[in-house]
Amino acid sequence: YLSLDPYMRMRMVETKSYAAPQALNATMVGGTVGEVVASKHEKYAVGDTVVGMGGWQLYGVVDGGAAGLLRKVDASRIPASAFLGAVGMPGVTAWVGLTQIIAPKAGETVVVSAASGAVGSAVGQLAKMRGARAVGIAGGADKCAYVRDELGFDACIDYKAHRDPKALAAALREAAPNGIDGNFENVGGEIFNAVLA
Repeated sequence: YLSLDPYMRMRMVETKSYAAPQALNATMVGGTVGEVVASKHEKYAVGDTVVGMGGWQLYGVVDGGAAGLLRKVDASRIPASAFLGAVGMPGVTAWVGLTQIIAPKAGETVVVSAASGAVGSAVGQLAKMRGARAVGIAGGADKCAYVRDELGFDACIDYKAHRDPKALAAALREAAPNGIDGNFENVGGEIFNAVLA
């Protein structure tokens, strides 16, 4: 399985970013879940399911002894693809940010920008499991319907329908009438400013 992540778009242009630009004619860097097909390392056996940064390719050679490049996972109870999502980086990011930083109490309201994305969708569901009210922000009616109807958020604000700051602020007041207790910020800019206000 190959991970397709938003940061990859920024790697495709030469601009200042937290990630180095992707070299032309080189394998696209990215998270992978795969199966060991050959091994010279005592820690990894043929057939093991592994997670790492194998890149967008069918086969890769990895130094099994290098720290952080590869780890064995148990895919017998969890689908292998979930190690790139719910139990991978997006899920862990959501869990740590929500439970360790925001730490909402039952009845509090958490606003999540990019609520239909990999991290945001997990944040909202985790918030609901803790008894919090989850208000998402997403772009477009279809995304908002997905956030509300499939992910179970209490409300979702379509920022494309509320382009000016006053309209966005009014939509936030309507979706969170008792105020906002926590914000899981995935976007920044005007959306972040409206939530802060």
